[in-house]
Amino acid sequence: MIAWLNGRRTVEVPCTVEIEQTPESLHAHVTLDADFDIEPGDEVLVHDSPVSVPYGERLTVRRTATVIRAGRLERFWTRLAGHLELTELYEVSFSERRRL
Repeated sequence: MIAWLNGRRTVEVPCTVEIEQTPESLHAHVTLDADFDIEPGDEVLVHDSPVSVPYGERLTVRRTATVIRAGRLERFWTRLAGHLELTELYEVSFSERRRL
């Protein structure tokens, strides 16, 4: 039963890593070549990926990523924690202001 609730699985998938550091853009993106979506609680580890490029350059490389899929319990907890964090942004005060 516990394995069913917290059954983490790992999947190896190819991916594309794009890093750019130019006057127009500073970004790093990873695109997984997988038949599934990354969901709350999942972890992605990209193997042997460069972490930077010289200024003014752009680099695109193919690598392998390990996706650690969250179990049901972990996925539920991550969604709940995310929802609770989001509700903190909704906190609004309707108290009267004092007039000077």
